Amino acid sequence: MDSPRPHDPARREQPAPVTERKDLDLLVWDAPNIDMTLSSILGSRPASSDRPRFDAIARWFLSEAADHEVEGCVFTNVHPTSAVSLRGWIEALRSFGYAVFARPKVQPEDDVDDAMLRHIAARRASHRLRRVVVASGDGRNFLQPLEELHRAGVRVVVLSFAEVAGYAQESPLIEFVDLEDVPGAFQVSLGRTRLTALPPDGGWFRPTRPMRALLEDAGPGEHPVADAPAGAAPAPAPPEAPHAVAPEVGEVSRVPVPHVQRVRTG
Repeated sequence: MDSPRPHDPARREQPAPVTERKDLDLLVWDAPNIDMTLSSILGSRPASSDRPRFDAIARWFLSEAADHEVEGCVFTNVHPTSAVSLRGWIEALRSFGYAVFARPKVQPEDDVDDAMLRHIAARRASHRLRRVVVASGDGRNFLQPLEELHRAGVRVVVLSFAEVAGYAQESPLIEFVDLEDVPGAFQVSLGRTRLTALPPDGGWFRPTRPMRALLEDAGPGEHPVADAPAGAAPAPAPPEAPHAVAPEVGEVSRVPVPHVQRVRTG
């Protein structure tokens, strides 16, 4: 993908004169959030075949870019123990035309959300944003900024999974696209059952963990209790389970660089 130059997501850019700003379609990808969501949906750490193909995402993104400039950016955390394994994944992303912003994951609060928002603001200052695609299910950080972009005349699209991106599906100002609906994004079906696309005869929702795991959560002599239906008497709360740790972004299998038709820059 063609990217505005020079590229530096952390750089503070001064607003360019309005007459000099070029139209831009921008894609920002929250890799830790998408990876954690995949793990939740699958009930296990995603295998290479379960991960989205970034070449297919790029083709989908370019298909509606017209003759605007385009930029795709992937934001990720790098754990101290995963730096070597992530190198191949990052190089594969770069070969597809993505810029990659990597932040060390030393503390639990070392997220990439703020860096994503800063980059969107920087591109808004340097270009005329026509479309912003945010791949993240994190409504807490993105709902308000994205709705403000829409009010400023920018087309806003959230690319995520229906199970976690309720903020985008409920907002009248944001378009939502399920990642699995992007042509070619996954090599195999994720085997999901979506409430918004149930088969006529119904469908199963698979458990995300073994039932016997409840016995491990409960202390000696305690019995875990499921949430009661609405209107029922409240049941004693079960002991708090350990917080799940967000999985690292694993390395994806490198695939040959696709021949992606590049859009013209204005």
